[in-house]
Amino acid sequence: MSIPVGGASIFPQNLHLGFEVEVAGYMSKMVNSIAHKSHIVKEISTVAKSHQIEITGALKNAKEVVSKLTGAMDGNSRMTEQVQVSIGNAILTIKQAFEMLQQRLDERKTTLLSELEAILLSKTTALTLQKEQFEKIVGDIDHCTDMASHILLTHTHYEIVALGRLIPTELQANLKRLQTIFLAPNQHSNITVSVQTDDLVKQLSKLGEIIVFFPSPSSSTWTCASVARVGTRYHVKVQSKTSKGKEYPHGGIEVKGEMRSKTYKGAVVNGEVEDHGDGTYTITLTPQTAGPHQLLITMDGQHVQNSPNDLVVSLKRPNVLDLRPKSDYRTLCNAQQVIQCNVPTCVAIHDNGDIYIGSNDHCIYVFDQTGQLKNTIGSRGGGDGQFISPNGISIKGDVLYVADSGNHRVQKLTSSGKFLYKFGQLGSGQGQFNRPRTVIIDSKNKLFVSDRDNNRIQILNENGVWLLTIDGKGSGNHSFKSPWGLALDPQGNIHVAAYGSNTIKVFSGEGVYVRMYGDPNCPIGIAIDGNGYSLVSEGGGNCLSIYDPNGNKIHMVGNMKNPWGTALDPRDGIVFIANCDANTVLKYSVYKK
Repeated sequence: MSIPVGGASIFPQNLHLGFEVEVAGYMSKMVNSIAHKSHIVKEISTVAKSHQIEITGALKNAKEVVSKLTGAMDGNSRMTEQVQVSIGNAILTIKQAFEMLQQRLDERKTTLLSELEAILLSKTTALTLQKEQFEKIVGDIDHCTDMASHILLTHTHYEIVALGRLIPTELQANLKRLQTIFLAPNQHSNITVSVQTDDLVKQLSKLGEIIVFFPSPSSSTWTCASVARVGTRYHVKVQSKTSKGKEYPHGGIEVKGEMRSKTYKGAVVNGEVEDHGDGTYTITLTPQTAGPHQLLITMDGQHVQNSPNDLVVSLKRPNVLDLRPKSDYRTLCNAQQVIQCNVPTCVAIHDNGDIYIGSNDHCIYVFDQTGQLKNTIGSRGGGDGQFISPNGISIKGDVLYVADSGNHRVQKLTSSGKFLYKFGQLGSGQGQFNRPRTVIIDSKNKLFVSDRDNNRIQILNENGVWLLTIDGKGSGNHSFKSPWGLALDPQGNIHVAAYGSNTIKVFSGEGVYVRMYGDPNCPIGIAIDGNGYSLVSEGGGNCLSIYDPNGNKIHMVGNMKNPWGTALDPRDGIVFIANCDANTVLKYSVYKK
């Protein structure tokens, strides 16, 4: 219906005025009603929105419930399959047991029957022989009696006298033979078989037992080493058990392992699970961050006994530092301690805190944390345990690896200095060196040696067997000159301080070029912390430069004199610099945010 403009009446002219007034009143009521309804609509809209939110929440909850039910249904399906497999295995076990029992019974029956046949044969053979003896004696006696009767009837007295002694002698001989033979077999001899079946039948009636039992996560146990290290495979042994604490001897359970860092949010390592099929499982995890962690072991989605459990992950490599919380290298300025040492070239830190310093005195000095000299390892020379310019040290546990630069080799010793092994000689072949400057070892016991004057990095096993070469010769991003310091980042990449190229080159553990960063002036030493920050000593710049994980230079500490080796103490974040030309080792403490 359209409404006229300018106040014109909407009713036909022939309608009387009363009706028009009446309708106008009705319209007024309708307008008021519509206004009232508009208010109601707003209220309904508000309520509808509230209900919409409630419905959305209910739908979300419903989806979560459905998801859980779906998971439960999947678990139910797995359980059904597991029950079917268990029943099948049980049926097979019963069949095999009774088949084996039947086989043993048949074997015993055969043995008894064979024994009876042997006894029968033996007895019948003896009786037959005895009968034959009887028959022969009877025949001989019959012959003698026949002869005697014949003689008495047909012969003269002279003949009887002549034969009279022969017949009695023959009869006497047969009588003696009879004395050696049982004249009558033992008629009371009998053979009996004793097969006691009563007890066996009773045992057979109780043979076998069907036990329905299921693994109980809360009763299942696990064991693991007390120490975990960054980059090292960590094994957890899980034993599934029933609710009564008995070992559950079957596999097929969904077992999961997880290691969560308490320091770095989102740093989670999921374990690889090996099902041994006998109710035991091995979970292998390789933590990537150091510090406090939480170890979670679940079985069919439920925590096993003592899960979750707290675990501290320490660092494996002495030149990789866990920073909890994050270190602020911008505060690095003045050395807190100076260790006096003649021409120091490299530094490494033992797990017990001892400081190992290679020196151009052609030996290795060992200092404690207070700077007191504890030991001197080696002397100048080319013999076992002797050095000429030990320029690189790496410590793993109580084993010491030394880049014996002037002897073009790597030596392996105990941390107390006892010689163990050596490998390498002057040359450019595989496993040969020309002025090796640094040696480091990774979590898989692979050695990385910077073969400086051959412009390459060699990768070997812990006994010096060549594995791979990263060749720096040529042109392009992968090339480098005079590699010196080496370090491994948390991802296992190799950072090469390329002294002759004034840069840091990064390669994967398999030798593939990754990237480069920085413009250091004759970089010599390099160390990397657990967050990927690099500390690079610059021999040409007489300083220490710090780079963030992206390769951006964030800080520099100067006033050094030809700094060489760089090391980080993984226990407390101390930075050590071999300040070569100043005959000192500088020790810096890092402020942590």
